[in-house]
Amino acid sequence: MADKSTPAGGGATNQAAGQAAQSTPGQTRILWDDTNMRSAYANVANVAGTREEIILLFGMNLAWHAGQKDIKVQLIDRIVVSPFAAKRLAILLNQVLKDYETRYGTLEVGATKTAPDSSVQ
Repeated sequence: MADKSTPAGGGATNQAAGQAAQSTPGQTRILWDDTNMRSAYANVANVAGTREEIILLFGMNLAWHAGQKDIKVQLIDRIVVSPFAAKRLAILLNQVLKDYETRYGTLEVGATKTAPDSSVQ
């Protein structure tokens, strides 16, 4: 897939990203070029910020056994964005999660409880 387009000002949704946007006279289009895109999986995320930038950290939790005293998280990617881009990302993520929960049910976020003897081996 080389280029995909969406109207400027609108967030890219799965449907919009999968189809070329219809052109309207005078409307700016954004062309999404994914030829150099790479994918990474993360099961841990953290966010930090200053007045000038928001830093998103993504990584992998390498703990194999429940109840470990130390949990090592291998950082994979760091994304630095402006506060304005972070705000737009937060709006998009909230909308995607709202749609997900409407379709599949509420996501419960919090400490997961595991049986004392359970571990992944």
